[in-house]
Amino acid sequence: MRKTWSRMVGTGLAAVLAVGLIAGCAGKTATPSPDTTKQGAAGGGKPFEGRTLTLVTANHPWGEAIKPLIPDFEAATGMKVKVESYFEDQLTQKLTVQFTSGSATPDVFMYRPLQEGKLFYKNGWVQALDDYSGKDANYDFADFSKSSIGSTTVDGKLAGIPIITEQEILYYRKDLLQQAGIAVPKTLDELTAAVKKLHDPAKEQYGFVARGQRSPLVTQVSSFLFSEGADFTNGDKAAINTPEAVKAFTTYGTLLKDFGPPGVLNMSWPQAFGVFAQGKVAFMTDANSLYSNVTDPSKSQVSDKVGFAVFPGGKAGSKPYSITSWGLAMNSKAANKDAAWEFIKWATSKDIVLKTQQKGNPGARASVWDKPEGATGFPAELVPIIKESSAVGIDHDRPVVISVSEARDAVGEIVQKVMSGDPNIQDVANKANDALQAIMDKDKTK
Repeated sequence: MRKTWSRMVGTGLAAVLAVGLIAGCAGKTATPSPDTTKQGAAGGGKPFEGRTLTLVTANHPWGEAIKPLIPDFEAATGMKVKVESYFEDQLTQKLTVQFTSGSATPDVFMYRPLQEGKLFYKNGWVQALDDYSGKDANYDFADFSKSSIGSTTVDGKLAGIPIITEQEILYYRKDLLQQAGIAVPKTLDELTAAVKKLHDPAKEQYGFVARGQRSPLVTQVSSFLFSEGADFTNGDKAAINTPEAVKAFTTYGTLLKDFGPPGVLNMSWPQAFGVFAQGKVAFMTDANSLYSNVTDPSKSQVSDKVGFAVFPGGKAGSKPYSITSWGLAMNSKAANKDAAWEFIKWATSKDIVLKTQQKGNPGARASVWDKPEGATGFPAELVPIIKESSAVGIDHDRPVVISVSEARDAVGEIVQKVMSGDPNIQDVANKANDALQAIMDKDKTK
């Protein structure tokens, strides 16, 4: 998964989503498409002979990896799979419009569980998959990491199956640490001390970089939050003004304010990775899925000097986010749900996850990561970091609410105030907490 797929959608999309929310679960009846209601050919020996299934994907590397494999699925099942692909904002708009109208298509679709999963599920647009996932013992549902399934679970129900995962890790310059005699930081205190020691702005050498933009930073500050024993919410209450939360926000914001490169307040991941790749930064925290931006010699001046480490621990230990950034879901009005599940089961099976993971798409199956051939699409040094982060990680990286964009703005405000030098961060956090609580309360009426 690339983090670029997790960027906020524009105001136009917000309007579309608003329509979806107003419509709620409107359109309770749906006319099945002619293709998906065809009966299987008599005596054909294939369970779904003659049926057509519509799959909608994002323009994403996973979509490109799965397309060449689909003919094998079609040959085995007798099913025809019609694939449509869209850019991220177009995808969400298309799905929202079609689901609001009660459409039976697409049957299966890619979606972002932590960005729109709760909205889609609350509106009745996705089919809970709990009854399907345990039917076939060979599918081995228990093989999926706990955190990846947590990301796709809404109100205790399995709303989708993970296809792309990611964790927050620590990137560092191996050469700089070696020259200074500094060990790889294992705690946030050790990270702060190392950052201070390696910060030398007179030489255009900065200690730390991460996302500083108000909304993009929220997913990355989450690991600081969890590692201090805090979270965005506690049950149905906002919790971003607790002492642990304020400490986490202050640590992140202070690292950027005091030891970040110029312009860090306006940086999202492309800018942060860009300055690190120029050799100007000692440490960076961000998504492991973006590693090639600093290890590819065509993009990075320090490609052979980059190290990876598990996110440094705080009061609660190392608690990085470990999330499903993209999943596969079933339309609740799909005309043939057994056919839709057959595709999802195949696309997320061990064999297919192995093939898509070899193309650089980090999956959620532990058994695939344990195979040497399952790790060939990733740097050897990164693989154990991914496995350990997945084992200890938290299943979300933002407030799990319907109005995600508004919630991210509320949280991001705290960190930006730290970065701007506001001396009254507790007051800022209290106001932001009230704003997040109002958002959560409003979501209850949707």
